[in-house]
Amino acid sequence: AAAEPSNPVKTLEIEAKIPLGDIHGRIDHLAVDPGRQRLYVAELGNDSISVVDLKASKIIRTLSGFHAPQGVAYVRSTDTVFVASAGDGSVRLFQGPDLTPVGNITLGSDADNVRVDEQAHRVFVGYGDGAIAVIDADSRRKIADIALHAHPESFQLEPSGQRIVINVPDAHEIAVADRATNKQIASWPPRDLDANFPLALDEPHQRILVVFRHPAKIGAFSMKDGQLLSAVNTCGDADDLFIDERRNRIYLSCGEGFIDVLAFQGESYVRIDRIPTALGARTSLLVPSIDRFILAVRSTGATPAAIWVLRPAP
Repeated sequence: AAAEPSNPVKTLEIEAKIPLGDIHGRIDHLAVDPGRQRLYVAELGNDSISVVDLKASKIIRTLSGFHAPQGVAYVRSTDTVFVASAGDGSVRLFQGPDLTPVGNITLGSDADNVRVDEQAHRVFVGYGDGAIAVIDADSRRKIADIALHAHPESFQLEPSGQRIVINVPDAHEIAVADRATNKQIASWPPRDLDANFPLALDEPHQRILVVFRHPAKIGAFSMKDGQLLSAVNTCGDADDLFIDERRNRIYLSCGEGFIDVLAFQGESYVRIDRIPTALGARTSLLVPSIDRFILAVRSTGATPAAIWVLRPAP
């Protein structure tokens, strides 16, 4: 288990709570346009995308007509927002300050996580029973598929290489694919850990951080060969994981109703803070450009849906 500190420090302070209005049901992924400081909120249960002005702390627009939107990403080079929907397997594109609709790419089913390679002008979308679509950001067309053994959950692009590291929980593996060949090149089973959803790459330490729901643990794996280096307890029902490189911390948002904050300790980790949130609040985003951690809180009973803006401290 993660060691408990004798003198916990305050690591995240709530700066603002931005109401999302009459939004019900599950909230999935978040994305940010750092230049405009706009946050895009995939409101899966409401078939909508909220556009939040983080500077003014208010909603400025709601896009509707989606079918269970899950993934959302902002592509800086073309000033385009990509929205992936589970219900119809589509990826819809919106461009510019007015979010003008500029395209619709049909993938088939269960379009989910979206990742962007700005340098290569590529957008990657996990979907279906086991694939990642490769989309050319300039032509707005799918140019390849990376075949996988089951539906991909969180995946990350290796910043200084060509690999994609992918959680594939239904295949009980962490998969590795090559962006040059668009092929899976490795399969790493995570031993007796199951339900691997959040994933982050820690390139400076050459580690892959993966959070499991059964049991609720964070595992550190070698980026070289997938060897499990350590596993410590976390909060339950985790869905997002981020590394604060400025402070050498890990932020983990859990549907159990907590944010866990961990610090590096050799090849393992120690929990230095646990912040109460709300049941089901498991979607989050770290935005280094404004040094803020964003948490999506779904509507529960008398409490309306909201975006919490947290400031890392010190």
